[in-house]
Amino acid sequence: MTSDVLSIEQVLLIPTSSNDNYISYIVQSGDTLYSIARKYNTSVDSLKSLNNLTSDILGVGQVIRIPSDAAANYITYTVVKGDSLYAIARKYNTTVDAIKTLNNLTSNILQIGQILKIPV
Repeated sequence: MTSDVLSIEQVLLIPTSSNDNYISYIVQSGDTLYSIARKYNTSVDSLKSLNNLTSDILGVGQVIRIPSDAAANYITYTVVKGDSLYAIARKYNTTVDAIKTLNNLTSNILQIGQILKIPV
């Protein structure tokens, strides 16, 4: 980061120590357990268990734990109008080739709504 200013829905990567088995995630408006689980390649049941949750209701600003092994490899990203592999790679500080390799892509053509794995 080059500034202390944060944007709404900005994605922050939080380093973990070798003693932690989770990372912390701050719930954003529109988040659900399902969307978070999908984003971090884990299950709703794992999130509920790790966070001692008895319901599926989340509050904006709530901090939940994500299993670090689930978050270690990639996050998922849904392509929106105007996206390109270059822009997505730049946004997540990775390369076009890394995204293409992880997703087994042979071209740079994306479809709106396509779900991509983004290496972290």
